[in-house]
Amino acid sequence: MFHYLNQSNCYELDGVDDSKEYLSTRRAMDVVGISSDEQDAIFRVVAAILHLGNIEFAKVSDGDASQPKDDQSRFHLKTTAELLMCNEKCLEDSLCKRVMVTRDETITRSLNPDAAAVSRDALAKIVYSRLFDWLVNKINSSIGQDPDSKLLIGVLDIYGFESFKTNSFEQFCINLTNEKLQQHFNQHVFKMEQEEYTKEEIDWSYIEFIDNQDILDLIEKKPGGIIALLDEACMFPRSTHETFAEKLYQMFKDHKRFSKPKLSRTGFTISHYAGDVTYQTELFLDKNKDYVVAEHQALLSASNCPFVSGLFPPLPEESSKTSKFSSIGSRFKQQLQALIETLSATEPHYIRCVKPNNLLKPAIFENSNVLQQLRCGGVMEAIRISCAGYPTRKTFDEFISRFKILEPNVLNGSCDEVTACSRLLEKAGIKGYQIGKTKVFLRAGQMAELDSCRNQVLGKSASIIQRKFRSYSACKNFMSLRIAAVQIQALCRGEVARHIYEHKSRTAAASTIQKDARMFLSRKAYMILRSSAVLIQAGMQGMAARNELLSRKQNKAAIVIQSHCRGYLSFHWYSGLKGAAVAIQCACRARTACRELRKLKLAAKETGALQEAKSKLEKQVEELTLQLQLEKSLRAQETAKLEAALEEMQVQFEGTKELLMKEREAAKKIAEQGPSREGVPIINHEVPVTDQELVNKLTAENEKLKLLVSSLEKKIDETEKKYEETSKLSEDRLKQALEAESKIIQLKTEMQRLEEKISDMETADQILRHQALINAPSGKSSGHLVQSPQAGEDDPYEPQGATPTKSFGTESDSMLRKSDIERQRENVDTLIRCITNDLGFSEGKPVAAFTIYKCLIHWRSFEAERTNVFDRLIQIIGSSIEDEANNDCMAYWLSNTSTLLFLLQRTLKVTVSSQPPQPTSFFGRMAQGFRSYPSSANLAIGGLDGVRQVEAKYPALLFKEQLTAYVEKIFGIIRDNSKKELSPLLSSCIQASRTSPGSSPRSSDGSSDNSAPTSNWKSIVDSLNGFLSTMKDNFVPPVLVQKIFTQIFSYINVQLFNSLLLHKECCTFDNGEYVKDGLAELEIWCGSAQEYAGSSWDELKYVRQAVGLLVIQQKSQITYDNLTTELCPILSSQQLYRICTLYCDDNSSTEGVSPDVISRIKILTAEDSNDADSNSFLLDDNSSIPFSVDEISSSLQELDFTGVKPAAELLENPAFEFLQG
Repeated sequence: MFHYLNQSNCYELDGVDDSKEYLSTRRAMDVVGISSDEQDAIFRVVAAILHLGNIEFAKVSDGDASQPKDDQSRFHLKTTAELLMCNEKCLEDSLCKRVMVTRDETITRSLNPDAAAVSRDALAKIVYSRLFDWLVNKINSSIGQDPDSKLLIGVLDIYGFESFKTNSFEQFCINLTNEKLQQHFNQHVFKMEQEEYTKEEIDWSYIEFIDNQDILDLIEKKPGGIIALLDEACMFPRSTHETFAEKLYQMFKDHKRFSKPKLSRTGFTISHYAGDVTYQTELFLDKNKDYVVAEHQALLSASNCPFVSGLFPPLPEESSKTSKFSSIGSRFKQQLQALIETLSATEPHYIRCVKPNNLLKPAIFENSNVLQQLRCGGVMEAIRISCAGYPTRKTFDEFISRFKILEPNVLNGSCDEVTACSRLLEKAGIKGYQIGKTKVFLRAGQMAELDSCRNQVLGKSASIIQRKFRSYSACKNFMSLRIAAVQIQALCRGEVARHIYEHKSRTAAASTIQKDARMFLSRKAYMILRSSAVLIQAGMQGMAARNELLSRKQNKAAIVIQSHCRGYLSFHWYSGLKGAAVAIQCACRARTACRELRKLKLAAKETGALQEAKSKLEKQVEELTLQLQLEKSLRAQETAKLEAALEEMQVQFEGTKELLMKEREAAKKIAEQGPSREGVPIINHEVPVTDQELVNKLTAENEKLKLLVSSLEKKIDETEKKYEETSKLSEDRLKQALEAESKIIQLKTEMQRLEEKISDMETADQILRHQALINAPSGKSSGHLVQSPQAGEDDPYEPQGATPTKSFGTESDSMLRKSDIERQRENVDTLIRCITNDLGFSEGKPVAAFTIYKCLIHWRSFEAERTNVFDRLIQIIGSSIEDEANNDCMAYWLSNTSTLLFLLQRTLKVTVSSQPPQPTSFFGRMAQGFRSYPSSANLAIGGLDGVRQVEAKYPALLFKEQLTAYVEKIFGIIRDNSKKELSPLLSSCIQASRTSPGSSPRSSDGSSDNSAPTSNWKSIVDSLNGFLSTMKDNFVPPVLVQKIFTQIFSYINVQLFNSLLLHKECCTFDNGEYVKDGLAELEIWCGSAQEYAGSSWDELKYVRQAVGLLVIQQKSQITYDNLTTELCPILSSQQLYRICTLYCDDNSSTEGVSPDVISRIKILTAEDSNDADSNSFLLDDNSSIPFSVDEISSSLQELDFTGVKPAAELLENPAFEFLQG
């Protein structure tokens, strides 16, 4: 159950089907013009409001902040965010937090659970209010009311006067509305009625009525009214309903319509026209406040649902900067005043609804209650005026026009309108009426009398009309009956005549049938006799003819047997001679091949010796390398030990030296004290001796260490020299080994080829010998040896590696071979003629490329050593793209060539059968790996899973390279065409930007009116759309379209940026705004064509940063760091200096960059002037080809060609039946 729906105990209504009501509501929405998407969005918003009401809040454990109470509340929060298509976290923050923006900082304040619940209800109310307003506006717009119409019919239905046990702010507003409408009713019924009588100058006695203007002044007077005091209390945060009630008591204690209840301290009583009503002020302040929470507005404005964001459009800049207090009471009073003004401008008619009883039950009528309601509503006074006055009034024209039928001759004379009206009233016998200046005033019921007289006259006239009409109808019916009787008689007579004719026809037909039957029986008997005679004659003649034919066949068969026997004997003798000749030739060739084989075997033996020597050298090199590394490590260890010992000895030497110095100084001091003490001379004599011995000892050890170090260094130098010599020797031996390896490979390859040749020759020799044995000559030879054709006479379509035995053949074989070649040429011609036409596309794939690929695969053209198919295809493509200005043709061939290139890329692989065998040694494998790296890389690129690859020969690889060149050429042509098309449009934009700011009128806010120059940008967008449509129609791969648009936008960036830096009149604030608007158009276009535009928008970064600098009004406040790091980080110092110095004020109240910043940029420019790359501040256009074959292949990996239909023209040709597979 939803919290907003279960406040009452009534969940179902008897006799109401919710499903039918829902369907009725949907049909009603369809009738008023609400689309299905809008209906779904409406129900999404209503469901979001219901889920929002189920969110409950609880305190967090470590403060007064609030959060969703439990998982159920979290679920409803998430569902609400999904329905409104907004961020769940932002929705939770907008409910549980408030952001207060001060002059210095922004403060985020957490709300307690009660305040969060109030915020939740406020969000639900504002969403429901906006949805209700949207529905009202939608229905009004669907009704189609003409705003210029002078006639209007409106229906106003409001709540009646309310007085409950507890009356709050809602009852206060409803009763204020009733007071206002009661005043309008009094003015219309009483005041305006009596004013009209006075204006028409008729006799009338005035009726007194109660005026409630003092109650309205009490409520809505400003200042000093209840609503004004309520607004004032709402604007003070510390005000409460008690202080508000006290202020009312003080303000209106002497007012006759205002009183204070005896037992209430916060209530007040107002004496309305319908009675006294006591209001409680507890919730007046809360219900009167109408703060639109900025977080709610921002959250729903950023919704991904267009309908929700449309309900909450961004606030105007003024309202977002200033927060002005707005209350429900003030807005309600303004709307009520507007309603009264609308009612005053119309002619109202009142319907008073009366409640028969307070029990709300049928068949109960409370007289006193009803009478009180009629008296309070002014109905009694209205009845008195109607009875005493003239409720019915008509202008003279209307009255005469309606009732002139009573006296048709009333206007024939020269009487005026007043006299005519009097004569009509006298004719009808009406009394008690009055005639004013412009109208006729009638008592109650007199209009009915006049209408009765009028109806009598109209009834008499109607009787006359009916009599005439009935006479006419009877005459017309008689004539139609007479005509019908004549037609029936004619039909009856015709039917009798037809029956007589049919009887006579049947009699004649029976006679004819009898005659024909007798003739048929006689003829049948005659034909049987005749056919029997003919059959007997045919049998006799056939027997004689068959005997003659048998005799002729026997003679002919004998002649044929004789001729075949003679031919067989001659052919048998000829075959024997031919076999003998072939055997002799094979034997000679085999002997020659055996000699070459022996030579090769000898060379192979020498090569084997070289191979063994090479392997020994390799082992020696490896052993030497290991030995050198071991010696080097040992020497390094010894050197480290010696250096450590040397350092230790030096430390000892230094310590000993310091000790010696101290002893010498002590000895000097003792010597200076004098010779009085004993033992001193002995010490003076011993110390120097001991010191000298220690120094000598240390010196000797130091010399030994130096000698040891020098010897070790010499050994290291010798070892390094030896290592270098060994390395050189190893390199020389490695070169020799590689040369020997290559020679071995060549020899093995040659050996393989010769062995294959020998095996072929041996096979042919065995076949020929077998034939020779079978066809041994049994008689004398009567024929001649047939000469074999020369090598130069071979067909160009035959492979070059054919064995000599294939040169022999009969004349029928050569004829068959020639017919196959001619058929192949015809098929190629048919394919070429077909692809010269525009074959279109099938399922988004080019038919021409698919057809060419299938034909080449079927003909095995990729594996042919020689073929001219590829040359003819290249010629056709070149001739088709001669018209470079036709973008449709260029796009068509770009799609076909790129798709065909992709198919070749994934199908072809470089043949490896002719490569030499792999070497077996370590160095050979390493060298061979380096040499074969490109080939393996090629295979890795072309090998795709699930695609059968073929080994391509040289013509196929050359065709692939030529096709790649054509793809790049067509790409460049299309790119240059688009640049040529955009160049005049960009020039128009630049010229417009140089002229429009100075001459365009400026609006009140200081912005220039650039509506005229924007057409140039729209032309650019239209050009881009047309180009994109051409690419889409021809199914050009998206990666190529993205590359083209990237270079187009780079060209636009270069042109616009260079124009800013070359023309001073372009470096202005207004021109910056103009270019910024154009860039916004291009950004919108990039967003709408994201799949094909790609990263094209990033190419405009130079002009975007330059324009961003121009449109800043307070440029003098920009620092150097902000300029170079935030605003224009990409622009160079020369470009920044150029823009800052060229900028001029175009009466836009803007300022330039400060002189300090310009001076710093100038200093940096002078420092960078030595760099040649930074001297030019202009941009260069990039015309390179920004893609590779691998990029095209990777972008087309997902294409599926299974459903592509080949060209219909080829499918009809039996030679191309393979395309249907």
